[in-house]
Amino acid sequence: MRKGTFRYDIRARCEIGDAVALLADIPRLTSRHPLAIRVAELEPGPGTIRSVAVTSRLRLGPLGFLITYRADVVKVTADEVVTVARQKPATTLTNHARFRSEGDGTTHIDVRIDYESPTLLFPYGFGKARQVHRELAHGIKEILEQPAA
Repeated sequence: MRKGTFRYDIRARCEIGDAVALLADIPRLTSRHPLAIRVAELEPGPGTIRSVAVTSRLRLGPLGFLITYRADVVKVTADEVVTVARQKPATTLTNHARFRSEGDGTTHIDVRIDYESPTLLFPYGFGKARQVHRELAHGIKEILEQPAA
């Protein structure tokens, strides 16, 4: 097994509560996920607030394939959201987001991603996770800064 961590920041003109609500709402969040093609609600397990199955379309050279992983919201507070995504074989991605007001109407979201997978899968999976989360960060900011309808 191999582990890695990366971080990113999002600064959006929004209320903290709106940012927390978005990051705790995996189906809404995956509407901006660059690889997700389907989301289905699952029965949450013990210690889990909400669970969903997310199916993503991936490419490896000329090969395209689908993966489905389970994403669990495990903690939601006024300034923190933790989700854990698990996919076979033995791959886990933990997303730990912390929120704080910057006092000018901007919310700062500090995201730490901890990724673990079998050593042979790690370079592809970790690289893909960084790429997807970089793109997802832009989508999160866009959603949070959309004018109210």
